[in-house]
Amino acid sequence: MVNREAVVLDDPVGESLRGHHAHLARRFGRAAGYLPDVATFCAVSADPDPAEWADLARLLGPGELADMFSCPAAPPPDWKPVFTLEGRQMTWASGRSAPPRPETGAEVLELGPDSVPEMLSLVERTRPGPFRPRTPELGTYLGIRDNGRLVAMAGERLRPPGWTEISAVCTAPEARGRGHAARLIEALVARVVERGERPFLHVAEANTGAIALYERLGFTSRGRVTFRGFRTP
Repeated sequence: MVNREAVVLDDPVGESLRGHHAHLARRFGRAAGYLPDVATFCAVSADPDPAEWADLARLLGPGELADMFSCPAAPPPDWKPVFTLEGRQMTWASGRSAPPRPETGAEVLELGPDSVPEMLSLVERTRPGPFRPRTPELGTYLGIRDNGRLVAMAGERLRPPGWTEISAVCTAPEARGRGHAARLIEALVARVVERGERPFLHVAEANTGAIALYERLGFTSRGRVTFRGFRTP
């Protein structure tokens, strides 16, 4: 019997583009990707042939970044490697209840379109990963303010069936050590679980501090992944 969980989490970009995020996708032939101002990720099938790689090259254009996320398929030899990053995929345990909402602490706020300039500024300072002007359209983004200034945020990114990825977890340097990241993650987990889905996330393997935090909050490692990017010919 096919393990549906394994299928959708092995290709979270493709599953999201075919489903919940289809309205944010661009396509050519059998290749797909997010709109450029939404996200950098693109997807091909599990065993792409040369024609499918040609479709992706046409979709992206010459000399453009093909951010393949965790796709294991190797592109043609004339696609130049841009980056390789070892990472880990972590999931919230099936049947685990959502964390209780804390009664005290910094107020968690939902961030709307008017907060995008501040979100982009915080991302520029903290570098949590790819983030574009329309990335907040992928899902709900929550933040914490200090004297009116956005100092921490986290949000929803990929949405394969039955799952929601928590991403863009970042805190301004001057606001670290106050538990903001944990508070935001717990708030997002509660939202995801309450709507009948399971949270998951990705983290760089070298980021041992973040891995320890996610484990403490209730996430477990599902497996190692390799994030790769290439330049189209």
